[in-house]
Amino acid sequence: MRRIVYHCVWMGLAALMLLTACNNDQSYADRLNEERNAVNAYLANHRVVMSIPEDSIFEVGPNAPFYRIDPDGNVYMQVLNAGDRVNDRAKKSEPIYFRYARYNLLTWYADGTWNVTSGNENTMDAVSCSFNYSDYTLPSSSQWGYGLQYPMIFLGVECEVNLIIKSQYGFTSEISYVTPFFYHVRYYHSMI
Repeated sequence: MRRIVYHCVWMGLAALMLLTACNNDQSYADRLNEERNAVNAYLANHRVVMSIPEDSIFEVGPNAPFYRIDPDGNVYMQVLNAGDRVNDRAKKSEPIYFRYARYNLLTWYADGTWNVTSGNENTMDAVSCSFNYSDYTLPSSSQWGYGLQYPMIFLGVECEVNLIIKSQYGFTSEISYVTPFFYHVRYYHSMI
């Protein structure tokens, strides 16, 4: 009898663990919905312009709006410094170096925590980060996703921006995690 009770207790615990695990699993659609909610919650606290200015002259500074720069709403950009948009544009395959800090918007959305999750912004001994502009055939460029290169379409190389990047345009190794990030990024011609 004791053995049967012991076996039933273990079976009950196993069923409870399985049920709990099933409840924690989210579908991909659920994760996309959560990502959209986190991005919308963050942007609700800021001015948002849903299109690129016709003359491509963006409002600049810490109070500038976030511009939706991807037609599908995967990338939003706040321009802190536009760089020289006329004489200093990135050229195809040109190496562009950058320093960044990124913050997980799902964590912020869930509990208000605002911690740097990765980046090389505040340490000079970190490995430099770079991509070859608009050349996604190179793994060294494609690993960063499309979102980090988007500002180069509109701004001078020596610019500084805040970006909201949804998972589809983020680091290619992390697309399946469906995690949006807030980035602070500074771009350069040479390694710093």
